[in-house]
Amino acid sequence: MKLSVKLSVIVITKNEARNIGACMDSVGFANQWIIVDSGSTDGTVAIARDFGADVLETSDWPGFGPQKNRALAAAEGEWVLSLDADERITPALRDEILRIINAPQHDAYALPRLSSFCGQFIRHSGWYPDHVVRLWRRGCATFSDNLVHERVLVERGTTGRLTNPIIHYSYRDDGDFLRKLEQYSELGARQAYAAGKRGSLRKAFAHSLSAFLRSFVFKRGFLDGRAGLIVALCAAETTYHKYFKLMLLTEAERGHDGDAQVFERNEHTARTERTERTKRTERRSPETE
Repeated sequence: MKLSVKLSVIVITKNEARNIGACMDSVGFANQWIIVDSGSTDGTVAIARDFGADVLETSDWPGFGPQKNRALAAAEGEWVLSLDADERITPALRDEILRIINAPQHDAYALPRLSSFCGQFIRHSGWYPDHVVRLWRRGCATFSDNLVHERVLVERGTTGRLTNPIIHYSYRDDGDFLRKLEQYSELGARQAYAAGKRGSLRKAFAHSLSAFLRSFVFKRGFLDGRAGLIVALCAAETTYHKYFKLMLLTEAERGHDGDAQVFERNEHTARTERTERTKRTERRSPETE
């Protein structure tokens, strides 16, 4: 089936040379490919350009949501498909997308997503079907401004669901997990702090335990076997580091406030002493004359 309307694919990247080629190959049926890159040094930009993508290079990092809105602003198609570099569109999903946008019944569509962890696809643990809005009529939706865990905000029209999943190679190995843990926990802590939340060691332990139980027990991660246990432990670790970093931000704030209060008290004392010295000097002045 061929497209009767123009479809733009948008992807944000940084050092995704091992992913971007396969990602682009999976969406070769589109009419336009927009890549917004934030300083790759591994050949990502060259691979994308060789494929025929329009590449916008940026020097700053405003967060995932704002960066994806930059890519969205460059899209020209009637429909937009948003992907991450570690995601793939299967032939079955490609055919479903083509059929849907050639005769749409909704203005946006949520797609199921099947994610892998260190080589094993996870079908429980809260990871599947994990419907995410990724396909919409341009002008009907934008991304939230979140630093991390951004979402698509459908502002006009209705939202439907597709059947075939995006394939998501989320964590290829332990090093990949640790890199993302550092990035996501840092951004998550900053985002929570900006929203007025404050942390403590007690909260870090409580939230990490809650994350483990939610993934392994309530979301039936135990049905994924050893991989489900590892996923739950990783969820707990990521959550702990987020709230630990939030605790450090909270303590830094309190320390700063404490220093400010000491400074104000010292300044008040110094002003009082200067005033008293001035008064004593003024009382002595007639005798001196």
